[in-house]
Amino acid sequence: MGSSYRDRAAGEVVHLRNGGTSVVIDCSDQGPMILHWGADLGQPNADALSSLAISARPQRVSGGLDATARLRILNTRADGWLNTPAFEGARDGREFSAQFTLLSWEVRDDELTLELVDREARLSARAELSVGASGLFRQRLSVSNNDASPVTVTRLQPSFPVPWDATELLDTTGRHLRERSPQRRNFTFGTHLRESRRGRSGADATLLLAAGRPGFGFGSGVVHGIHAAWSGNHQVFAERTTNGEAFLGGGELLSFGEVVLQQGEQYASPWLLASWGVGLDELASRFHEEWRARPQHPTRPRPVTLNTWEAVYFDHSLAKLSALAEAASDIGVERFVLDDGWFRGRRDDTAGLGDWEVDLSVWPEGLHPLVDRVTSLGMEFGLWVEPEMVNPDSDLARQHPDWILRGRQDLPPSGRQQQVLDLSRPDAYDHIAGRLHALLDEYPIAYLKWDHNRDLVDAGSGPGGAPRVHANTAALYRLLDELKERHPGLEIESCASGGARVDLGILDRTDRIWTSDSLDPVERLANQRYTALVVPPEMMGAHLTTPHVHSTGRTVSLGFSGAVALFGHFGIEWDLTTLTAEERAAVAEWVALARRVRPLVATGRSVNADLADDALDVRGVVAADRRQAFFTFTQSGTLPASPSGRVTLPGLDPDASYRLRVVTPGGIVQHPAQSPLEWAHHQTVLTGRQLAVAGIRPPVQNPQQATVIELTA
Repeated sequence: MGSSYRDRAAGEVVHLRNGGTSVVIDCSDQGPMILHWGADLGQPNADALSSLAISARPQRVSGGLDATARLRILNTRADGWLNTPAFEGARDGREFSAQFTLLSWEVRDDELTLELVDREARLSARAELSVGASGLFRQRLSVSNNDASPVTVTRLQPSFPVPWDATELLDTTGRHLRERSPQRRNFTFGTHLRESRRGRSGADATLLLAAGRPGFGFGSGVVHGIHAAWSGNHQVFAERTTNGEAFLGGGELLSFGEVVLQQGEQYASPWLLASWGVGLDELASRFHEEWRARPQHPTRPRPVTLNTWEAVYFDHSLAKLSALAEAASDIGVERFVLDDGWFRGRRDDTAGLGDWEVDLSVWPEGLHPLVDRVTSLGMEFGLWVEPEMVNPDSDLARQHPDWILRGRQDLPPSGRQQQVLDLSRPDAYDHIAGRLHALLDEYPIAYLKWDHNRDLVDAGSGPGGAPRVHANTAALYRLLDELKERHPGLEIESCASGGARVDLGILDRTDRIWTSDSLDPVERLANQRYTALVVPPEMMGAHLTTPHVHSTGRTVSLGFSGAVALFGHFGIEWDLTTLTAEERAAVAEWVALARRVRPLVATGRSVNADLADDALDVRGVVAADRRQAFFTFTQSGTLPASPSGRVTLPGLDPDASYRLRVVTPGGIVQHPAQSPLEWAHHQTVLTGRQLAVAGIRPPVQNPQQATVIELTA
């Protein structure tokens, strides 16, 4: 479209169009407001766009205001808007009323910037809207104080209209070891509100809030969804009003006094990201494509990673860890990560956090002997840290008790025997940054596993002080950016009691998440599927587990665990030194398959089959040109039918012919009473249309069976 400038007097309607998405914004005296967000409208002329704006205007109704209030981009109560507003704030508890009018707007390519003002309230505002190449819709609001008296901002949250026939909601909830469990409900009148007050995204937070036509699935039904790209307190909501508006909104959840603007200061909301699709797979693909297009997105093959936590816990010794590194190298591991227990005073999880120096009682020569052994074997070395936390039993806490976040004289309730540092304090920030830089300067550390093992409770600047969640989230972002700038090539994982800090705010600065502390493949099936609605699979840590799963006590097969971990950033959480030569060879086959599949995992489109049987799972990844695909078939429980009915494979080119080949290490697990599945033992060729419409018999029939197939056109 090029660069252009329009003023309010033009009374025009803006059409942003990209990646199969159209967004139409009314910038006339009636607006600014979003008239349409969703399917591509083609190239309507100015008259057609103006007619669309007119057709969207509601009439006055009985019992209402003389002019029916509408969902504006920056609505307030002074507009007559009696639902959730975009902005709330006041000056010392007074002058609470704000009403913004459009001053000017500018379109540059597929981005729209709106400048707004409230001269009476001495405030100015900006709204930024853009549609990316994948069709992902972004929105951010900011507000500035133009007066000498301070303004306390308590809400600044964008919103997105959704179709009136989107009457079903999907979000996720969870807990430690079971994050992002899906839940559905009717989108009725009123507000469905999801909040996280945990100081981090939260294990119970929803990653996506979606509204769609009833019964929408992964491959069918129009659905719209939003994600708040923020790693602190936040909220998202779905609201349906009696004056014919339905919308999704959200942003940062501010405590009173967290954002106080002095004259000339500005507060910007986090980006609220929105996607839509015919089915959840198309919605997810917009997030994935947009994220992969970033210049900082990891593009080299994701190294197969071994993490030492479940292998050794706190039992550190050079001999044991060297033997583990050698076993890992032998089976094709490319990155070796030393987890918790390496630093001063850290013999269990009750002490030492904050004292980020190598414990010389365990490592008298520092970590150099282990790092040298790991790198000599051709692997990268990674290290676990938890820089935002502190144990009261640590030198740091004893020397600087004032660095601990608290709102009262007493410390907040503890979690895992630890408290939280106030990184918004320059002295605390400088100390932690200095220790991290020193480690990265001394050792060739390619990767930091960055943990965050407790929620923030009563997080203030000290007794009688101000809340500090917003400031600490901003400090965390600043620290991550600084580390990346000072140490080019460094990769960082966001781990927070597993998957309790999963959002695109943190993932704009890190290279993967630890999806969950649960490695049980039965639990991971749903967790990884719903995490991937927003997070590209190559950024989701997915590891093989020990046969006896530590978190659930369930016994699982290698094949089942391997198949579930395949479509992620593949790794291992296992003491490989305890395996026989035959068992190591079997693990090595899965590592080899993961290395073969990973280029497609990192570039292809994730697809999920909508199935009738809950215990059966079929998912895959399809190349952009649809010439190649991999699918996994996993069964977590018994099925009502045996053999099962046919299942379909989505996402393929309907006119292409595909050769199907079983590539499961060790082949299909066959029950003695079952005859061989004929298509799996022949050179079967089927068209994409046949696979999508008629389907095939699934090559699994018993619990904890898994099969991987490759399709080549």
